[in-house]
Amino acid sequence: MARRRGKKYQEALKQVDSSKAYPVTDAINLVKKIDYAKFDATVEVAFKLNVDTKQADQQLRGALVLPNGTGKKQTVIVFAKGDNAKAAKAAGADYVGSDDLAKKIQGGWLDFDVAIATPDMMPVVGRLGRILGPKGLMPNPKTGTVTMNVAKAVKDSKSGKVTYRTDRDGNVAAIIGKVSFDTKKLVQNFTALENVIVKSRPDSVKGDYIQNISVSSTFGPGVKVDLNSFNK
Repeated sequence: MARRRGKKYQEALKQVDSSKAYPVTDAINLVKKIDYAKFDATVEVAFKLNVDTKQADQQLRGALVLPNGTGKKQTVIVFAKGDNAKAAKAAGADYVGSDDLAKKIQGGWLDFDVAIATPDMMPVVGRLGRILGPKGLMPNPKTGTVTMNVAKAVKDSKSGKVTYRTDRDGNVAAIIGKVSFDTKKLVQNFTALENVIVKSRPDSVKGDYIQNISVSSTFGPGVKVDLNSFNK
Protein backbone atom coordinates (compact mmCIF):
# COMPACT_ATOMS: atom_id res chain seq x y z
CA MET A 1 0.00 0.00 0.00
CA ALA A 2 1.35 3.43 -0.94
CA ARG A 3 2.16 5.73 1.95
CA ARG A 4 -0.39 8.52 2.40
CA ARG A 5 1.05 11.98 3.02
CA GLY A 6 -0.51 14.60 5.26
CA LYS A 7 -1.98 17.94 4.23
CA LYS A 8 1.12 19.92 5.20
CA TYR A 9 3.30 17.70 3.04
CA GLN A 10 0.90 18.03 0.12
CA GLU A 11 0.90 21.82 0.47
CA ALA A 12 4.71 21.85 0.51
CA LEU A 13 4.82 19.56 -2.52
CA LYS A 14 2.63 21.95 -4.52
CA GLN A 15 5.40 24.54 -4.27
CA VAL A 16 7.96 22.25 -5.90
CA ASP A 17 8.11 22.03 -9.70
CA SER A 18 8.81 18.32 -10.15
CA SER A 19 9.77 18.85 -13.80
CA LYS A 20 12.52 21.30 -12.86
CA ALA A 21 16.05 20.96 -11.54
CA TYR A 22 16.90 23.99 -9.39
CA PRO A 23 20.30 25.68 -9.01
CA VAL A 24 21.71 24.54 -5.67
CA THR A 25 21.14 27.88 -3.91
CA ASP A 26 17.55 28.06 -5.15
CA ALA A 27 16.94 24.44 -4.17
CA ILE A 28 18.12 25.04 -0.61
CA ASN A 29 16.13 28.26 -0.33
CA LEU A 30 13.02 26.37 -1.41
CA VAL A 31 13.65 23.57 1.08
CA LYS A 32 13.88 26.17 3.84
CA LYS A 33 10.73 27.93 2.62
CA ILE A 34 8.50 24.85 2.46
CA ASP A 35 9.70 23.23 5.69
CA TYR A 36 6.80 22.87 8.10
CA ALA A 37 8.31 21.02 11.05
CA LYS A 38 7.70 22.49 14.48
CA PHE A 39 11.38 22.03 15.33
CA ASP A 40 14.68 22.94 13.68
CA ALA A 41 14.59 20.30 10.96
CA THR A 42 17.63 18.62 9.47
CA VAL A 43 18.57 19.30 5.84
CA GLU A 44 19.72 16.23 3.91
CA VAL A 45 21.24 15.68 0.47
CA ALA A 46 20.67 12.47 -1.48
CA PHE A 47 22.89 11.47 -4.41
CA LYS A 48 21.85 8.85 -6.96
CA LEU A 49 25.09 7.43 -8.36
CA ASN A 50 25.83 5.28 -11.37
CA VAL A 51 27.64 2.59 -9.40
CA ASP A 52 27.25 -1.16 -9.07
CA THR A 53 27.46 -1.83 -5.35
CA LYS A 54 27.85 -5.56 -6.03
CA GLN A 55 31.39 -4.63 -7.05
CA ALA A 56 33.59 -4.01 -4.01
CA ASP A 57 35.50 -1.20 -5.71
CA GLN A 58 32.29 0.71 -6.42
CA GLN A 59 31.11 0.86 -2.83
CA LEU A 60 31.66 4.34 -1.39
CA ARG A 61 32.23 4.88 2.29
CA GLY A 62 33.92 7.72 4.09
CA ALA A 63 33.57 10.81 6.24
CA LEU A 64 34.23 14.53 6.20
CA VAL A 65 34.00 17.47 8.56
CA LEU A 66 31.53 19.99 7.18
CA PRO A 67 32.88 23.57 7.12
CA ASN A 68 29.86 24.86 9.06
CA GLY A 69 29.07 21.79 11.14
CA THR A 70 25.77 19.94 11.26
CA GLY A 71 23.96 21.89 13.96
CA LYS A 72 23.53 18.66 15.87
CA LYS A 73 25.07 17.91 19.24
CA GLN A 74 26.87 14.59 18.98
CA THR A 75 27.23 12.19 21.89
CA VAL A 76 30.58 10.43 21.38
CA ILE A 77 31.85 7.29 23.06
CA VAL A 78 35.40 5.97 22.85
CA PHE A 79 36.78 2.48 23.41
CA ALA A 80 40.29 3.06 24.70
CA LYS A 81 42.66 2.40 27.59
CA GLY A 82 45.52 4.17 29.30
CA ASP A 83 46.84 7.35 27.73
CA ASN A 84 44.41 7.03 24.81
CA ALA A 85 41.50 7.02 27.23
CA LYS A 86 42.87 10.13 28.94
CA ALA A 87 43.30 11.85 25.56
CA ALA A 88 39.72 10.99 24.58
CA LYS A 89 38.34 12.43 27.81
CA ALA A 90 40.43 15.58 27.44
CA ALA A 91 39.11 16.03 23.89
CA GLY A 92 35.52 15.99 25.10
CA ALA A 93 34.36 12.39 24.70
CA ASP A 94 31.11 11.79 26.57
CA TYR A 95 31.90 8.22 27.61
CA VAL A 96 35.22 6.37 27.61
CA GLY A 97 35.79 2.74 28.51
CA SER A 98 36.59 -0.76 27.31
CA ASP A 99 34.98 -3.99 28.50
CA ASP A 100 32.74 -2.03 30.86
CA LEU A 101 31.46 0.09 27.98
CA ALA A 102 30.89 -3.00 25.83
CA LYS A 103 28.91 -4.64 28.65
CA LYS A 104 26.75 -1.53 28.97
CA ILE A 105 25.92 -1.66 25.25
CA GLN A 106 25.20 -5.39 25.41
CA GLY A 107 22.72 -4.51 28.13
CA GLY A 108 20.75 -2.37 25.68
CA TRP A 109 22.30 1.08 26.08
CA LEU A 110 22.62 2.94 22.78
CA ASP A 111 22.29 6.56 23.84
CA PHE A 112 25.12 7.88 21.64
CA ASP A 113 25.70 9.05 18.07
CA VAL A 114 29.32 8.12 17.33
CA ALA A 115 31.54 5.27 18.51
CA ILE A 116 35.33 5.54 18.21
CA ALA A 117 37.91 2.87 19.05
CA THR A 118 41.65 2.42 19.07
CA PRO A 119 42.82 -0.56 16.94
CA ASP A 120 43.77 -2.61 20.00
CA MET A 121 40.19 -2.38 21.26
CA MET A 122 38.60 -3.86 18.14
CA PRO A 123 38.47 -7.42 19.56
CA VAL A 124 36.20 -6.02 22.27
CA VAL A 125 34.20 -3.85 19.88
CA GLY A 126 33.93 -6.70 17.38
CA ARG A 127 31.68 -8.59 19.78
CA LEU A 128 29.19 -5.73 19.42
CA GLY A 129 28.94 -6.00 15.64
CA ARG A 130 25.40 -7.36 15.62
CA ILE A 131 24.27 -4.48 17.81
CA LEU A 132 26.24 -1.56 16.37
CA GLY A 133 26.35 -2.64 12.72
CA PRO A 134 22.62 -2.32 11.90
CA LYS A 135 22.58 1.08 13.66
CA GLY A 136 25.49 2.39 11.59
CA LEU A 137 27.51 2.85 14.78
CA MET A 138 30.30 0.32 14.25
CA PRO A 139 33.75 1.95 14.31
CA ASN A 140 35.47 1.71 10.92
CA PRO A 141 38.90 2.85 9.66
CA LYS A 142 37.30 4.26 6.48
CA THR A 143 35.32 6.78 8.49
CA GLY A 144 38.19 7.61 10.82
CA THR A 145 36.55 6.02 13.84
CA VAL A 146 39.20 3.33 14.29
CA THR A 147 42.32 5.33 15.04
CA MET A 148 45.14 5.92 17.46
CA ASN A 149 44.49 9.66 17.26
CA VAL A 150 41.34 9.54 19.35
CA ALA A 151 41.58 13.20 20.32
CA LYS A 152 41.27 14.32 16.70
CA ALA A 153 38.48 11.82 16.04
CA VAL A 154 36.49 13.11 19.01
CA LYS A 155 37.00 16.76 18.06
CA ASP A 156 36.02 16.07 14.43
CA SER A 157 32.84 14.28 15.51
CA LYS A 158 31.94 17.09 17.88
CA SER A 159 32.58 19.82 15.30
CA GLY A 160 30.45 18.53 12.43
CA LYS A 161 31.76 15.30 10.99
CA VAL A 162 29.36 13.32 8.82
CA THR A 163 29.72 9.86 7.37
CA TYR A 164 28.45 8.64 4.03
CA ARG A 165 28.10 5.31 2.26
CA THR A 166 26.29 3.86 -0.72
CA ASP A 167 23.23 1.75 -0.11
CA ARG A 168 22.65 -1.28 -2.32
CA ASP A 169 20.86 0.85 -4.92
CA GLY A 170 23.79 3.24 -5.31
CA ASN A 171 22.33 6.08 -3.24
CA VAL A 172 24.33 8.21 -0.81
CA ALA A 173 22.52 10.36 1.75
CA ALA A 174 24.04 12.71 4.31
CA ILE A 175 22.97 15.68 6.39
CA ILE A 176 24.37 19.15 5.64
CA GLY A 177 22.92 21.15 8.53
CA LYS A 178 19.68 22.56 9.88
CA VAL A 179 16.87 24.59 8.32
CA SER A 180 17.87 27.46 10.61
CA PHE A 181 21.29 27.66 8.95
CA ASP A 182 21.95 30.58 6.63
CA THR A 183 21.58 29.46 3.00
CA LYS A 184 25.21 30.33 2.28
CA LYS A 185 26.40 27.96 5.02
CA LEU A 186 24.19 25.15 3.73
CA VAL A 187 25.52 25.69 0.20
CA GLN A 188 29.09 25.56 1.53
CA ASN A 189 28.35 22.30 3.33
CA PHE A 190 26.65 20.91 0.23
CA THR A 191 29.65 21.82 -1.91
CA ALA A 192 32.10 20.20 0.52
CA LEU A 193 30.09 16.97 0.46
CA GLU A 194 29.64 17.04 -3.32
CA ASN A 195 33.38 17.54 -3.83
CA VAL A 196 34.15 14.48 -1.71
CA ILE A 197 31.61 12.36 -3.60
CA VAL A 198 33.10 13.46 -6.93
CA LYS A 199 36.66 12.71 -5.78
CA SER A 200 35.52 9.27 -4.61
CA ARG A 201 34.41 8.25 -8.10
CA PRO A 202 35.52 4.64 -8.68
CA ASP A 203 37.89 4.26 -11.65
CA SER A 204 35.75 1.44 -13.04
CA VAL A 205 32.61 3.59 -13.41
CA LYS A 206 31.75 4.40 -17.01
CA GLY A 207 29.45 7.19 -18.24
CA ASP A 208 27.74 9.76 -16.06
CA TYR A 209 28.67 9.21 -12.43
CA ILE A 210 26.13 11.43 -10.61
CA GLN A 211 22.67 10.80 -12.02
CA ASN A 212 20.51 12.83 -9.67
CA ILE A 213 20.74 14.96 -6.53
CA SER A 214 17.91 16.10 -4.29
CA VAL A 215 17.75 18.19 -1.14
CA SER A 216 15.07 17.91 1.53
CA SER A 217 14.25 18.70 5.13
CA THR A 218 13.19 16.15 7.74
CA PHE A 219 9.54 15.91 6.70
CA GLY A 220 9.56 17.91 3.47
CA PRO A 221 9.54 16.73 -0.15
CA GLY A 222 12.75 16.45 -2.13
CA VAL A 223 13.86 19.28 -4.40
CA LYS A 224 15.90 18.24 -7.43
CA VAL A 225 19.25 20.01 -7.87
CA ASP A 226 20.62 21.12 -11.25
CA LEU A 227 23.77 19.05 -11.80
CA ASN A 228 25.43 21.97 -13.58
CA SER A 229 25.06 24.40 -10.68
CA PHE A 230 27.47 22.91 -8.12
CA ASN A 231 30.43 25.20 -8.49
CA LYS A 232 28.64 28.32 -9.68
